[in-house]
Amino acid sequence: MKHGAGAGRLKRLGVLGLALTLAVVGCTGEGDERYRPGAATSGDTYFPDLGNGGYDVTSYRLFIDYDEDELVGQASIIATATQGLSRFSLDLAGLSVGTVILNGRPTTFRQNRAKLFVDAESGLDEGKDFVVEVHYGGVPTTASHPTLGLGGFFDAEGPDAVAMGQPFSASTWFPVNDHPSDKATFEIRVAVPEGLAAVSNGALVDEWTEDGWTVRVWSERFPMASYLAVLATGNLRIQKSTHRGKPMVTAYHADVPKGGPAQRSVARTGEVADYFATLFGPYPFDSYGGIVVSDDRIKYALETQSRPVYDASSFRSGENLAVVAHEVAHQWFGNSVSLTRWSDMWLNEGFATYAEWLWAEHDGGPTVQQAFARRYAVTDWSKPALDPGPDNLFSDAVYQRGALAVHALRRTVGDDAFFTTLRTFLTEHRNGNATTEDFVALAERVSGRQLDALFDAWLTGKTAPKVP
Repeated sequence: MKHGAGAGRLKRLGVLGLALTLAVVGCTGEGDERYRPGAATSGDTYFPDLGNGGYDVTSYRLFIDYDEDELVGQASIIATATQGLSRFSLDLAGLSVGTVILNGRPTTFRQNRAKLFVDAESGLDEGKDFVVEVHYGGVPTTASHPTLGLGGFFDAEGPDAVAMGQPFSASTWFPVNDHPSDKATFEIRVAVPEGLAAVSNGALVDEWTEDGWTVRVWSERFPMASYLAVLATGNLRIQKSTHRGKPMVTAYHADVPKGGPAQRSVARTGEVADYFATLFGPYPFDSYGGIVVSDDRIKYALETQSRPVYDASSFRSGENLAVVAHEVAHQWFGNSVSLTRWSDMWLNEGFATYAEWLWAEHDGGPTVQQAFARRYAVTDWSKPALDPGPDNLFSDAVYQRGALAVHALRRTVGDDAFFTTLRTFLTEHRNGNATTEDFVALAERVSGRQLDALFDAWLTGKTAPKVP
């Protein structure tokens, strides 16, 4: 039988009812020198509480049942131990775990505010795959950063909800290694009451209705950073088509006017992607699309993989191709090639901002050189684009100064070497991660020039650099 709400809503009482009997500390693998606990952090200095060590996730298979404000879930995670493990941890915030099954057998575990610690009672050998299944549920909460102020799980009115956020959000709706350095494939099955819709990443591979519930299955077969996972539910209009032989799925909240500026803008997603493909190489995923949520939900857009999320307010003044170009460009810069550490955020945002300039010139707007000159004239050079600190992760320096650095590189090495560098970078690191050092080394290799001084001046220098 296909999984769905008709199968007892994942046996809601069973999911939550065993927590007291199984949530105890203990591991018979401890004391064996071959095994030790995995780190409860990724080691990223910007967000040290996020991410975990000792394993590498291959895939997530999620079964999500969402009704009003309550979520019931089952996560099946396949991972490889990168050390001998007596215990490992996953990020999970605000939801209660009922049972954990490790390699087919129930195991002991414990939770704190943001982590789930799983005991490997017989030990997990380095280099070996393991499967952990977590049954959990509750009312998702909004994760936030004291300075950034970005939330994780938003739930406004009734059944309308959207799970998204950067630099974190995934841990508010499923157990996860919540750091972009550990990318994995996803299958997300979502059940919502009949008459409502649920949209996520990747291709829509199945859908059905049973016992008053509608189930949709979304598959993202390309490795994805956890913060790029999205779940939107509620009163959504789903539109399906194809582009270049691949599915194009867009969703609009019922409050978003049919045929209005939001829909007209997002409808050009394929056109924008085709243009960027001529510059950056083939579109990196199996599906296209977008999700537009109502005005009162979020106040920013996010490049969630294959299907960016836009707030309706972005289109309040009319069509907005700049935001579409930015989020589509991220499918190459940030999604296909992801950060290894958050301090390199300019690799995501500087290139996506530069892509906005490229698209505007292509679409009959200001030239890239004009955009560069205007931004150069108003830039605060005291603020770095590289390693800006966690509180400035989304500052103008990261976006705009990052884009200035990209154009400075282009002017220095010339168009042939510049675009060859971009395409080679995206090819060599496709489906993986990269650092600033990786990009600089490649640019030097392609151009045959020493570029450290150029990048130092444009990314971190304290005074306005000389325009090449």
